[in-house]
Amino acid sequence: MLIPKEVFEPRRQHRQTPEAIKLIIVNFVVVSVGETLFFSPGHINWFFWVAIALLGLYNFFSLRRNLEVYSKTDKITFVVSMAVLVVLTGLVYYYQ
Repeated sequence: MLIPKEVFEPRRQHRQTPEAIKLIIVNFVVVSVGETLFFSPGHINWFFWVAIALLGLYNFFSLRRNLEVYSKTDKITFVVSMAVLVVLTGLVYYYQ
């Protein structure tokens, strides 16, 4: 049984997952794990802020390294996702 060679060739016109979406997913995962581990009722552990600072550094260098890859729409999406993360973090803290 022979497998056609087209099976293993990358598809043309296929960009895979855009860098901006990967960065947004990483941000949401890191913040949600940080909230789960380091929030307690009425108190936020100091390590949560360290994790957020490291995430900010990662975002800065990732954006700077891939600046030509990000379109204007990707940049707007990234800024909106950061605003959503801030609102969600505030809501989680408020309702604990």
